[in-house]
Amino acid sequence: GNLTRDPELTETSSGIAVCRFSIAVSRDYANSEGNRETDFFNITVWRGRAENCGKYLKKGNKVAGVGSLQNRSYEDKDGIKRTVTDIVASDVEFLTPKNAQSDASDGDFESGVKKETPKLEEIDDNQLPF
Repeated sequence: GNLTRDPELTETSSGIAVCRFSIAVSRDYANSEGNRETDFFNITVWRGRAENCGKYLKKGNKVAGVGSLQNRSYEDKDGIKRTVTDIVASDVEFLTPKNAQSDASDGDFESGVKKETPKLEEIDDNQLPF
């Protein structure tokens, strides 16, 4: 899915990193009106993975995650008991390419040096090794 907001990286009172974000996932099929519905999931990541998510992810990035479902309950401001289901991710894969996150649309993310790709007509067939 795609992040709906920038991730929130915090620490517990004992110093363990925790990162929370939510993703939007479009369903593979259309409803009766012909529209594809979107589901929203809250993701929680712990420790080193949490630090990486907080450092490298931002709103709009595409991610894939593996984890377990966890239910939690709380009482809202009106005293009504609410139950929320979160995904506690054991692994998060960053699917948005690095160059899509930078301002340069085609270049080396680390050095900022733009790489030139030769055009087909510029390649000399006599210099090919096969």
